[in-house]
Amino acid sequence: MPVYVFGHRNPDTDAICSALAYADFLRQTSRPDAVAACCGTPNERTEFVLRTAKLAAPKIMMDIRPELEDVCNRDPITAKEGDVFFEVYQRMLDHGVRAIPVLNQEHNVIGIVTLLDLLQLMLRGGVDPIKSREVRTTLDKVTDVIGGSYQHSVETHRVDDLVVTVGAMSADGFISRVRKFPAERLLVVSGDRPTIQLPAIETGARALVVTGGYQLSSGLLQLAEARGVTVINSPYDTATTTMRIKAAHLIDSVINPDFMKLPARTPVAAARQQVYRSPQMVFPVVEGDRLVGVISKSDLVHPPRPELILVDHNEISQAVQGAEDADVIEVLDHHRLGGSLKSTNPIRFYMEPVGSTCTLVAKLFRSSGIDPTPAIALCMASGMISDTLNLRSPTATDVDRDLLCWLQKFCDVDLDQFASDFFQIGSSLRSCDSDQVVREDCKEFEESGRRFSISQIEEIGFDLFWKRKEELSQSLEELAKSADLEFSALLVTDISSNGSLLLMSREPEGWEEINYPQLEDRLYQLDQVVSRKKQLLPLICSLLESSSPAQSS
Repeated sequence: MPVYVFGHRNPDTDAICSALAYADFLRQTSRPDAVAACCGTPNERTEFVLRTAKLAAPKIMMDIRPELEDVCNRDPITAKEGDVFFEVYQRMLDHGVRAIPVLNQEHNVIGIVTLLDLLQLMLRGGVDPIKSREVRTTLDKVTDVIGGSYQHSVETHRVDDLVVTVGAMSADGFISRVRKFPAERLLVVSGDRPTIQLPAIETGARALVVTGGYQLSSGLLQLAEARGVTVINSPYDTATTTMRIKAAHLIDSVINPDFMKLPARTPVAAARQQVYRSPQMVFPVVEGDRLVGVISKSDLVHPPRPELILVDHNEISQAVQGAEDADVIEVLDHHRLGGSLKSTNPIRFYMEPVGSTCTLVAKLFRSSGIDPTPAIALCMASGMISDTLNLRSPTATDVDRDLLCWLQKFCDVDLDQFASDFFQIGSSLRSCDSDQVVREDCKEFEESGRRFSISQIEEIGFDLFWKRKEELSQSLEELAKSADLEFSALLVTDISSNGSLLLMSREPEGWEEINYPQLEDRLYQLDQVVSRKKQLLPLICSLLESSSPAQSS
């Protein structure tokens, strides 16, 4: 399984761009299997970045918990419709398996065949003198299994129900025996015995197998050609040849068409419940009927855990669904340390108080002596421009300024003009419904035992906000209710004035201590506040802490 580089839920430009850039860095240094991923579709501004940089969006994954397609054996041992015992048994023996799926010509799964099924095929008929001789196969398969060659051939690809008869007795005894069977079904096995070969040919047997490396004489061969008898030469003795001919039996009659197959997108936990009581040994994993891989019960006991690298966040509550069941091996972030992230093994934890996570990725590129491609350079610059409002946010540092200047050398566009175009695009209030607006860049937090969320959008002016304030307020209340939060907040930042409006779903206890003007019920004016991370979150945390039971007492 690859290692997935993930931003937070409801990803913003920095989350997506840092995932793309860091995955690119890892592929060039330590993890060629690194894959950038995200928990949702990029917003309009991020799409503008990706279009301009000519980069594909990260892989969208809403849940990281492994599915069968992630853990199944994608290079399974299989049998095909029309295979014979010898081929399938040898395949199973070579790979140490006891059951394999059977495919048709379209690579669709049509059944399962087990080692026990194959043995029953070889032992079919028991000691019955007629049934024990029957072999359903083609002469081509017989020739392949015995490693033989043709002296004369007639419709050797045709499926026949053959009766194997060994010419190991007197000519009279042989003639008496073969008269008991239809000539067109007879497959006669004989060494260099013309007294057996001649009556077999005269009878019009389907085929004559000459063993011991011998060949039919020219005179008898001419007679075989005249009578339409196929002549096969075997390098083995008669006993070995006869045993191998029985091993040329087609497996079609023992394929079990009543079997359980599992869709590739089935979660491992759900699949475990489905197969628990099944007597089946191997389970085909399919897309439609087409085989993707196979899985066994033992594979589901301790399936491999996905590996995650978190960028632009370090809290499980903000991570992709299922992150708690994955191995987080690294964190790259510029936010506060919080949440309930735990690991069973030591991990690399890289945090620094800079303006964006893309700044940290750019720093790694430069310190490693790796020049980013123009696309990746613009990708990192976009995350920095977005998170620092083009270096005007109080979160911007000298490190951000230095690295943004360094990235300009690799970009094909002027970054100042790009930043202007970037902020002109993608007004959430202009293009999204109110539910999308409050969820687009939403992060959940837990402080002093109280859970809440902060969403942020960036606009040029507040005109659209005032027109849509009522519906935004309602959506904010619904967001808090659906996520079981104490409250939800929406920070609407005006890029042009470097100020914000703060809309609340409700005002928690202690909120009266907020030191900003209240414009309307649950609406505040926050001049010079543009950063959720550095300005708003610390303010909310201090208000909640001051009203917590511990402080009150």
